[in-house]
Amino acid sequence: MKKVNIKILCLFLSITLIVIMESCSKDWLNPNPLSIFTPETALLDSRGIFGLLSFCEKTERAEFYTGDVSPLHTEMLFSEVSVQGQTLRLGPAQNLNLQITPTSELNHDKFNMIGWFWTEFFSVIKTADMIISRIDEATFKDQAERNLVLASAYFHRAYCYYRLTHQFGDVPFIGREIKSPKLDFYSTKREVILEKIKKDMEFAVLWSSDNVDRGRATKGACYHLLTKINLALGKFDDAISSANAVINGGIYRLMTTPFGIIPAEEGNFLRNQGIIRDDVVARLHWAPNKALGTNKEVLYLSISRDELTGSRLNTDIMRSMVPFWGSTSSYQIYTPDGMSPSMSTIRNEEFQLLETFGRGVGNTRPTWYSQKTIWDDPNDLRHKKGNWMRMEDLVYNAKNLKGKSPFYGKPLQFKDNSGKVLGGDTIMNWFEWPHYKAFQNSPLQNVPTGGANDMYIFRLAETHLLRAEAYWWKGDQAKAMADINAVRTRAGCAPYTDAGKIDIGTVLDERARELFYEEPRKTVLTRISYLLAKTGKSFNGKTYTMDQFGTNNFFYDRIMKYNDFYNKGVVNISGVEYKISPYHILWPIPQQAISANVQGVINQNFGYDGYGNNKPALTVIDPEDDN
Repeated sequence: MKKVNIKILCLFLSITLIVIMESCSKDWLNPNPLSIFTPETALLDSRGIFGLLSFCEKTERAEFYTGDVSPLHTEMLFSEVSVQGQTLRLGPAQNLNLQITPTSELNHDKFNMIGWFWTEFFSVIKTADMIISRIDEATFKDQAERNLVLASAYFHRAYCYYRLTHQFGDVPFIGREIKSPKLDFYSTKREVILEKIKKDMEFAVLWSSDNVDRGRATKGACYHLLTKINLALGKFDDAISSANAVINGGIYRLMTTPFGIIPAEEGNFLRNQGIIRDDVVARLHWAPNKALGTNKEVLYLSISRDELTGSRLNTDIMRSMVPFWGSTSSYQIYTPDGMSPSMSTIRNEEFQLLETFGRGVGNTRPTWYSQKTIWDDPNDLRHKKGNWMRMEDLVYNAKNLKGKSPFYGKPLQFKDNSGKVLGGDTIMNWFEWPHYKAFQNSPLQNVPTGGANDMYIFRLAETHLLRAEAYWWKGDQAKAMADINAVRTRAGCAPYTDAGKIDIGTVLDERARELFYEEPRKTVLTRISYLLAKTGKSFNGKTYTMDQFGTNNFFYDRIMKYNDFYNKGVVNISGVEYKISPYHILWPIPQQAISANVQGVINQNFGYDGYGNNKPALTVIDPEDDN
């Protein structure tokens, strides 16, 4: 030990001497960096620019990964498919009337992630604008390479603006690199921004490529995004045309038979019950299969792997989407004979629940609509045992029960014989969930909460449902039904046969079945609400108008019809009542963004403090921004 200490002392003195000697020279004070990142050095060629575009890709994929609950979770709780089920804290967004204001905590995974979208999507826009503004300062091997790079930048800018205009409505449009402090932003009309990004994406689809690495936007992804933009603008023929380019292009197809490998890395619990998840749905969503070249359904994929140490992101989906079944607190589940703890979250138990399902806390709590209402075919692979889990499919597995309780190893029961509920908090610890999507394990995690695994951003199943929606808007219910059936029959369901019953609700139901924890559900509901208000098209005997958009809209009506928390005034164990209002169709602009913009006006949305200070939004884009 003394020899080690002497060596350390000598090293310390040597370093000290070097520092003293160097400090005698003024040159030592001058910075001499090995490299400097500037636009001038990074944006010299396509290689450097694609390196910068990887920042856009990483930011966009972070929506599926960041924090205790992902930003995507916030989209879902402003909808009919789920609510925030965490009841141990007072911060999570449940009473949206009280908790969602311009000055609330809007960028924290223990509250909500509204502010994440504002901050991070504008950071992507800033990066894309830098590339677009400097595109002709770089050197390319030919015009095609230049246009491919420009198409990629347009895609990322359009991706973020499409989302922002359905999350926040009118927002500032920035179409050029900002090289000095700017404090005079103004809101631009949503439709004006959508027209601009439509034009950009019409260029992008011409010059993008399907021959790109997984994780980058394909030509198919560009057409898919253009389809969404066309729908948002009410240009339904254009939406059908852009969707056709993907569906009929010969590159992509729905995966209708099992491919890749069987999900075999789960704990032994399901296999010990004779359940082997070897169907096309299980394989499609098994993380190792998503990026396979044989997977012809993927258009845009988020890549995250354990070996990507510098850019690895964990999904935490097994924490967020799975019930809090393993609690040993007052929230725990009891056996019918009153014994506890009844559920073990220790590895290598006889019944391996932890390894198979993860350590859930019930953040993304599905509604009755998601669990029961939408499932209309008993043969649906997405809802079959093993892929879809019910609490009664689990067993009492705690070791202390073995030999002492007849319920050890037996299925969970919701109530005892007297009718007493056996779970302390059924919001957090008793609900169903899609195991085929939730299982995202990693060997690097001591407690499985959802590892670094690939996630779908765009895939062809949604393209079919976008085209189905466009056909419905045009009144062609038969073609809408055909697209819905393409997705349904792949999942083992019988096809619909009565075209007269197909409507926008049918499309939304299929989206909820197919795209749970994939689609930004609030964005979808808001887009459809805008269209119903602008077209005046009747749905369920009701019409909507833009002059009452914040007080009477489809978004609120659908949520209040199907979300059994918001529409029943459920109060959780912490005393918080679940509430939502029509004006939540648009999120509040974070107050700090408005306050910092001292020389301009960023409008606040209806229903929030500051709305009275609004000025008319811009109806044209500044020519300097039209890049």
